[in-house]
Amino acid sequence: MEEAGRSTTEGLKTFILSRIKEEGAVPFSKFMEWCLYHPQFGYYRTERDKIGREGDYYTSPSVHPLFGHLIAKQLSQMGDILGGKKFEVVEMGGGRGFLCQDILHWLRDKAPSFYKGLHYTLIETGPYLLAEQRKRLSGEEESGKVSWMSFDTFGEKRPLLKGCFLSNELVDAFPVHRVMQQRGGLKELHVGQRAGQFEERWEKPSDPRIETYFERMGRPLVEGQKAEVNLGALDWIEKVGQCLHQGFVITIDYGYLAEEIYAAYRQEGTFLCYFRHQTSENAFERLGEQDMTSHVNFSGLIRKGEEVGLTVTGFVPQYRFLIGLGILQEMEAQERELAEMEALKMRLSVKHLIEPEVGMGESFKVLIQHKGVERPTLDGLRELRSI
Repeated sequence: MEEAGRSTTEGLKTFILSRIKEEGAVPFSKFMEWCLYHPQFGYYRTERDKIGREGDYYTSPSVHPLFGHLIAKQLSQMGDILGGKKFEVVEMGGGRGFLCQDILHWLRDKAPSFYKGLHYTLIETGPYLLAEQRKRLSGEEESGKVSWMSFDTFGEKRPLLKGCFLSNELVDAFPVHRVMQQRGGLKELHVGQRAGQFEERWEKPSDPRIETYFERMGRPLVEGQKAEVNLGALDWIEKVGQCLHQGFVITIDYGYLAEEIYAAYRQEGTFLCYFRHQTSENAFERLGEQDMTSHVNFSGLIRKGEEVGLTVTGFVPQYRFLIGLGILQEMEAQERELAEMEALKMRLSVKHLIEPEVGMGESFKVLIQHKGVERPTLDGLRELRSI
């Protein structure tokens, strides 16, 4: 048992080294899973600000409530397409609860009939984030509008959903296998130990799905190229597709299609660590105190989704999605009611959401898939010239 008061990094390092001594070198995905999700020392399990100015990174809901308002607008349109009085939203990885809060506030004011038949379920694994969600959304919980479900029980003993599965920056947080093309074959990064320190070892892939992954994506790696394989993302979208009876899946995250994310010029892959808004490629420092992530391969979500009945509705950069839903018009309308300094702050926040070069507008993508719906047309997927 770890000694009380030991720092997160020291405690996690001791735990991982002891497991490696018992089991031998482990795939990097297992090392990453311990760093992010260890019950006591994992990054997402500890009580520390992770999102926003005082944290390690920004998320779109933390930038401005307009993001959630526009998601709400898109959900309302989806409700019109599906018809009926009931619509269920399942948000996975809801962070601090801002997105849910902003969605419900907009719907209550702007689409009361849709709001009346809406039920919102949150799935969150981090205990401190879960506590903040419950505090922020306590009123909605008391009214029965919001409830929670554990990730472990997701999809079990539950009727198929009619509505929308929603996630914002969820998939990039799944542990990944890191691989390299070496002498005509794939080698996988394992983490071993030598003299009490971590050691990188390139060994045979630990999962047979890794062997055929890049061929299935149509993008085999070139000699010496490194990349990430997110098998957890494929398992996740498979379960989502199986649980959706009729409706949509909205996945918002940073990433690319396979042709871009595995392009030959990306020799080192996309794995990064985040600490106080600074990036690093060193996974063996600040254990449990820095975020670990990699870009999402949206082609994998699309192909696996098709296997479980999910059809691509559209795939667009975040700036196009938000502009299609009217973010510029919403900003102008709100500006008229704000003081000059507040209006300036809002313009800067909105710019960060849609700016292609330095903001989130291009690096973040929006993938929408549907099931049980015939060729739906959504405002968030409109061609900009039609606006």
